[in-house]
Amino acid sequence: MKASPRQRAWLRFRSNRRGYWSLWIFSVLFALSLCAEVLSNDKPLVVRYQGQYYFPIIKTYPETQFGGDFETEADYNDPYVEDKITRGKNWALYPLNRYSFNSINYFADSPNPAPPSRQNLLGTDDRGRDVLARLIYGFRISVLFALALTLVGTLIGIFAGALQGYFGGRFDLLFQRFTEVWGSMPELYLLIIFSAIFQPSIALLLILLSLFGWLGLADYVRAEFLRGRNMDYVKAARALGVSNRAIMLRHLLPNSMTPVITFLPFRVSGSILALTSLDFLGLGVPPSTPSLGELLAQGKDNIEAWWLSLTTFGVLVGTLLLLIFIGEALREAMDMRRG
Repeated sequence: MKASPRQRAWLRFRSNRRGYWSLWIFSVLFALSLCAEVLSNDKPLVVRYQGQYYFPIIKTYPETQFGGDFETEADYNDPYVEDKITRGKNWALYPLNRYSFNSINYFADSPNPAPPSRQNLLGTDDRGRDVLARLIYGFRISVLFALALTLVGTLIGIFAGALQGYFGGRFDLLFQRFTEVWGSMPELYLLIIFSAIFQPSIALLLILLSLFGWLGLADYVRAEFLRGRNMDYVKAARALGVSNRAIMLRHLLPNSMTPVITFLPFRVSGSILALTSLDFLGLGVPPSTPSLGELLAQGKDNIEAWWLSLTTFGVLVGTLLLLIFIGEALREAMDMRRG
């Protein structure tokens, strides 16, 4: 049985072992980061105390619930509270890493930033927060932000490029002049201005970067639609009375997806770099949010704390390499000239 074009593309992708295994590794790491609250948290997953079960990871309990003295939320890393909930037949099931992204180790043996130890496997930052936990949560935020920015930019780029390429003529000419003016605007200056006016947030960054993230992709989609609109099958569809919308969605768009799919991993990596760079400059997410760029900035300010820069740099470079390998494999898979 002859393989379909999609099956042949998948076989070509699998034949690139570097890109295939990079996709698996990246998918596993991203899936694990989605379970960050289970893997790295300062609250136990389950507590059995005096014959009853408690789930601190999803519900807040006061310290007095476990025999403590205060009505405030229990600090499960406090040796006093830990002794209370593990004494006798009581027990607690903790995550693999017993710190969240914002929990501070008040019982560290060294001043902050503290080097790697049995308590903090990758050390702490200058505020006493666990570096491993902030890397896990920061990786998740970076990838989710990059996927959202890539999705929004891709949809806008496909829409704009498809309209330009299909209708052409005066509409294409005017839209090209608009994109030239829009693309020449200083994006960094606009980010600085809006960061000074509005409170920094991930939503604000997503909106601002999406305003410019579609420009590059729109040119490739426009070129594909310009080439395809004069094909015989498009002319035949017009002669049969098929609407412009149906021609664009059913005939031209599927044949124009090669550059879109090929550039997706590279757009994701570029989005991760953009968020990291803005966080490094202090123009990104709020200070309390775990961020790779914020850790790199701390490493710059604390040169002697090598674990801050080295671990964050390793996570960032490893992520970008995986995405680049995936992109190269996709580019080869979409090349119909390959067997």
